[in-house]
Amino acid sequence: MDHGLTVGDGVFETLKAVDGAAFAMDRHLRRLARSAQGLGLPEPDLDQVRRAGEAVLAANPMPYGRLRITYTGGTSPLGSERGDTGPTLVVALGTASVRPDTTAVVTVPWTRNEKGALAGLKTTSYGENVVALAQAHRNGASEALFANTQGRLCEGTGSNIFVVIGGKLLTPPLASGCLAGITRELVAEWSGAEEADLPFDALDEAEELFLTSTLRDVQGIHAIDGRPVPGAPGPVTAKAMRTFAERAAAHPNP
Repeated sequence: MDHGLTVGDGVFETLKAVDGAAFAMDRHLRRLARSAQGLGLPEPDLDQVRRAGEAVLAANPMPYGRLRITYTGGTSPLGSERGDTGPTLVVALGTASVRPDTTAVVTVPWTRNEKGALAGLKTTSYGENVVALAQAHRNGASEALFANTQGRLCEGTGSNIFVVIGGKLLTPPLASGCLAGITRELVAEWSGAEEADLPFDALDEAEELFLTSTLRDVQGIHAIDGRPVPGAPGPVTAKAMRTFAERAAAHPNP
């Protein structure tokens, strides 16, 4: 009867957990609150969420994991309207694997709606991502990339995209409809990337490309739709990878 299950009325965060400590906790909690506000959910008690995350991590020691915080509309009628019992908070932890330095991606024909009610929110309404990611896996790739309704480069199913064009490191702006990724934000700060409104075919002209996400960190792209990207990870990507690894190790809650 939980609204997060019946109609996807919920928000969530995924945090990388290394040796029992979650990375960038404060930034993730702030985004959880922004997503909840955008969905019209009650403001979460972030101190309670933090304590719950720390308790789950302490009870399940592991060297590398995925901490998932889910906050939903709570028990509700079997329809779109919310009930009045209050929200549900679920914190879970699972093992994760360190990703390889590069990966293959595919493009998909479906689009992100940059004008939609959920644009830019990290909600549990993830069905579109499930379908697109399944297509990527069927084609030997680990991620699928979306354009938005205007044919502009947007994001992956669970990642942000960066491209190097003319030696400049660029990433789509939030106005494209992409998620304000935490790793995206840190890479932009630490590596000097600029936001740029890019056509979808920028994927074809880019000299280098990489993905960012909580568990990918910075991951180069070595193939798009089966077309090799020579030299991946290229020099700009490799530098961004080193910078992120060094800064993240030095500042676990940047």
